[in-house]
Amino acid sequence: MLAKRIIPCLDVRDGMVVKGKNFGGIREVETPVALAQKYNLSGADELVFYDITASSEGRALFSDALKAVASCIFIPLTVGGGINSLDDFDRVLKCGADKVSVNTGAIRDPSLIGRAAKRYGNQCVVLSMDVKRVDGKFTVFSHGGRVNTGICAEEWAYRGQEEGAGELVLNSIDTDGVKGGFDCEMLQKVCARLSIPVIASGGAGKKEDFLQLFKEVPQADAGLAASVFHFGEISIGRLKTYLAQNGVEMRL
Repeated sequence: MLAKRIIPCLDVRDGMVVKGKNFGGIREVETPVALAQKYNLSGADELVFYDITASSEGRALFSDALKAVASCIFIPLTVGGGINSLDDFDRVLKCGADKVSVNTGAIRDPSLIGRAAKRYGNQCVVLSMDVKRVDGKFTVFSHGGRVNTGICAEEWAYRGQEEGAGELVLNSIDTDGVKGGFDCEMLQKVCARLSIPVIASGGAGKKEDFLQLFKEVPQADAGLAASVFHFGEISIGRLKTYLAQNGVEMRL
């Protein structure tokens, strides 16, 4: 059995890590470098870095903060925000990313997934999806959760896999920052269509939420969270020990 992963996420805006609720109510937390160093030493399996306003502002991802983060950690780093072309993939990888997360850019041009996978390998291409319930259906949103695309989440996830994505990050807008648990219903429905690794994001509030995730959605390969790690509400080391004690395979 493959070990499950625990992944903290840095949502970066104007050079600072920020956090909100349901993709709104944003407040500053800390510098990306300070948190990256903390997670590098705390047992995190990987780190995700999102420039959360790059797509909505129509600009390239800020590279200075990314380079600073990449230079101070020794765990795999996934980076996203404003990824719209192979040149963007190339630039982010040269800044130190191990994997590149594409969201709005792939919705705009689905062929970007396959072209990037062919050039850099499937393992390098991560499809990120922001999903919300609309009229009882799981629907994909773009531009940092601001634009309803009308696309069915299950269908888009499957297409992303078939295009060549090696991994999927599934963000629930409904549970983001609420701390009431992961959106297991959504995760189960999307995971049922996939064979690639899926990272669950949105809703973690306590260590039991991660246990529920891995028990109810065994296809989920990782749990991603932000504020509960940023503010010390959950210790990554203690979380991984707790999960291992409850039958979840972990890297300790």
